[in-house]
Amino acid sequence: MAKPGPSASLARPIKNAITSRVVALFNDRARGEKPVARRPDGLFGPASVAWRVHGDVATMMVGGVAGLLLQMLHPAVLAGVWDHSNFRADMHGRLRRTARFIALTTYGGREEAEAVIARVRGIHDRVRGTLPEGTPYSANDPALLAWVHVTEAVSFLDAWIRYAEPRMSRADQDRYFAEMARMGEALGADPVPRNRAEAERLIAAMRPALRCDSRTREVARLVLGQKALNAATEPLQVLTLQAGVELLPDWARRMHGLPAPVFSRPLIRAGTLGIARTLRWAFARGPEAGASGD
Repeated sequence: MAKPGPSASLARPIKNAITSRVVALFNDRARGEKPVARRPDGLFGPASVAWRVHGDVATMMVGGVAGLLLQMLHPAVLAGVWDHSNFRADMHGRLRRTARFIALTTYGGREEAEAVIARVRGIHDRVRGTLPEGTPYSANDPALLAWVHVTEAVSFLDAWIRYAEPRMSRADQDRYFAEMARMGEALGADPVPRNRAEAERLIAAMRPALRCDSRTREVARLVLGQKALNAATEPLQVLTLQAGVELLPDWARRMHGLPAPVFSRPLIRAGTLGIARTLRWAFARGPEAGASGD
């Protein structure tokens, strides 16, 4: 076998530097976390659309930002985070835990996926309270879980389509929602969309319940104003946040009071696409490219 040429030798340390920084974003080394190993005996498997969509670091980060901004427009979802979370002191930790949940349920073995789902349901059992106007809420409310589920799924898929697979077939999009329905049902969500049309109808049906108030704006400010862990990842984070806002539906962006990026849109999309391609190149040497930095 021929030895790698000079260009390959130079590329290797660059790839290593990029991947190590990204892995550090998604795995808390202080807690002994390591990238999630891909196993074919999990909830989905290598032939699934979920494996394809969730395996792209850049699009998952963009979709994650958009999903969070959509989810917090529901007052009861926002209250659960506001009343029962340390997000103000540890926003990055919260985002990291969400990414790890997606990685474990997508790529882990069935017992790993079921264990982390059970753990989240146990946490939800303790998350309950009262909205400022006196309405009680519970994180295990199937309708609230349905809102979190559908906004997350739509955002991940739309980011993938925009920055990875713009010609993705409608059949594969529907397959993605059908696969993700397993996770939504396991978490207790109801109703759970099983195709793109059902997801769009569910979002439209939930819109009258959405609100944006001072607490919504504060959480959005913390999400969009979070500092990068280090200078090396700052360009990635800045573009990810901008692309996440740009991915939002117009009505959601207006509710948040965020300006439409009419003039900056081409730069945001070109920059995000460039970063996405760079990360795919860096992770292309093996199966370790996953939503967890795996």
